[in-house]
Amino acid sequence: MELLITAAAQIATPLTMVCIICGTIVGVVVGVLPGLGSVIGLTMALPFTFSLPQIPSIALMLGVYCGSVYGGSITAIILNTPGTPQAAATALEGFPMARRGDADLALGWVTVASTLGGLFSVAIFIIAGPSLAALSLQFTPIEYFALGLFAMTCIAGVSSGQMAKGLVSGGIGLMLAAIGVDPVTGDMRYTFGSFQLSAGIALIPVIVGIFAYSEMFLRVLNLDGDKPDPAEMRVGFRVPPWREWRIRLGMLLRGSMIGSFVGALPGTGAATAAFIAYSEARRTSKRQENFGKGEPDGLVACESANNAVTGSALVPTLALGIPGDPVTAVMLGALVVQGIAPGPQLFANHLDLIYAIFLCLILVNLVMFATGALGASLFTRILRIPEPILIGLILIISTVGAYGVNGSTFDIWVAFAAGVGGALLRYLSYPLAPIVIGMVLGPTIEMSLRQGLILTDGNVLAFLERPIALALFAVTAAILLWPLLRSRFRRSG
Repeated sequence: MELLITAAAQIATPLTMVCIICGTIVGVVVGVLPGLGSVIGLTMALPFTFSLPQIPSIALMLGVYCGSVYGGSITAIILNTPGTPQAAATALEGFPMARRGDADLALGWVTVASTLGGLFSVAIFIIAGPSLAALSLQFTPIEYFALGLFAMTCIAGVSSGQMAKGLVSGGIGLMLAAIGVDPVTGDMRYTFGSFQLSAGIALIPVIVGIFAYSEMFLRVLNLDGDKPDPAEMRVGFRVPPWREWRIRLGMLLRGSMIGSFVGALPGTGAATAAFIAYSEARRTSKRQENFGKGEPDGLVACESANNAVTGSALVPTLALGIPGDPVTAVMLGALVVQGIAPGPQLFANHLDLIYAIFLCLILVNLVMFATGALGASLFTRILRIPEPILIGLILIISTVGAYGVNGSTFDIWVAFAAGVGGALLRYLSYPLAPIVIGMVLGPTIEMSLRQGLILTDGNVLAFLERPIALALFAVTAAILLWPLLRSRFRRSG
C-alpha cells in the first residue's frame, strides 16, 4: 500500500496530468487521421520525452499509444476509413450503423467498450503481469504458427454466406504480403524487376485504398446507393442504455480477455486481436443475422479487444525487455532513454514505477473516454458536410496518410490501385476485411512456419508434440469443422 501511495503522489503533479491529457488528445487525433497510426504518433512524441522527467514522459507515451488505438475507430465509423489497421474490424459494423443515422450511438458503443477493455487490461497487467510474461516465453515459432492459423479462421467469421469469396479475398491478402524480399533466403518474390516492390507492399496504403478510396470511387460513380439523408443523421454522443449493455457483457468480457491474451504475445498486435474477437462474436452471438448491418455485438467485441491489447502489450516489454511490435519498440527506446532497464528485475526492484504505470494507464483510459464523448459532436458533424466536398477532403487526407507512411509516392499509387481493386471487389460483393486479415497474418504465419521447420528439421508432425500448439490446432480444426458437424447432427436428429 505504501508503494501505491508513493506512485499516486508521483503522478498527481500538474506536469504529469498535462502530459496524460495532451498525450491522449494527440493520440486520438493521430488515430483519426488515416495512415498515421500509433508508431508515427509515438515517434512524433519521442523528442519531447527527452526533456521530461521519468513519470511525465511515460505518461505522455502511454497517452499517445492508447489514444491512437481508440482514435482509429472514429473514422472507421464515420467514413468507413479505418484510421489505424486495428480499427478495420470496427468498420464492418460501425459504418453500417452510421449509414442508418446512428453514428452518435456507434461512437457511444466503441468509446465505452474501448475504455472498459483498456481498464480490463490494466487489471490483468496488475494481477497477472509476471505470469503472462512467463507464458509468452513458452511460445516458440511453432506456437506462433498455430496461433496464426487460428487467427486465419477469422476469414470464415467475416465472410458468412460468402465463404468462397471470402477465401479469394484472404488469398489476395496473403499474396500481397508475400511480395518483396524472402525473409529466409533473401530472394526477391513477385517484384517483376521493380525496385519499389522489393520493399514489399505496406499495409497502410492498402487499407487506405480498399476502404477510403473504394468508398469514394463508388460514391462518385453512384454505385453505392442507400445513402441516408444528412439532415436525419444525429450528431453528438449517445451512450447505449443499460439494458442493451447487460445482454452484451459476455461479449465485452470475452473481447477484453482475447485482447489481453493476444497483446501479451510478442509479434501479434491489436489488429489480430480485433479480428479474432469479431469472428468469435459473430460465431457465438444470438443476433448473428444482424452482423454486417450495424450490430453492436461486433463493435463491443473488436473495440474491447484492440484496446485491451494496450495494457497487456506492456507485459513482455517491461517484464522481459522484449518489444512485441514497432509500437512497443518505440516505447522501449523511450524507457531506456529515461534510465529504465526493462527486464525481470524491474518488477522486483522498481515496483513503485510499475504502480505508477498502472495508475497512468487508468487515467489515460478515463481521459480517452472524455475526449471521445466531448469530441463526438465535432466528429459526427462531418457527416453533414456536402458530399462533393466530403469526398474531396477524404481523398486529400487519405492520400497524405498513404504518402506519410514511408514518404514515398509509390505508396500513393499502391493506394490508388487498391482503391480501384477494392471498388471492383465491393461491386462484385467480395468482402474486403479478409484482405487485411491476410496481409496482417501472412508474414507471421510464413516466418513462424519456416522457423518451426528449421527447428524440427522439416518434420511437420513434430509441431503436434508441443502442447500449446496442439491445443491451438485442435481449436482451429473444431471451428472449421463445426458447421459441417452441426448440419450432420441436424440431419441425423
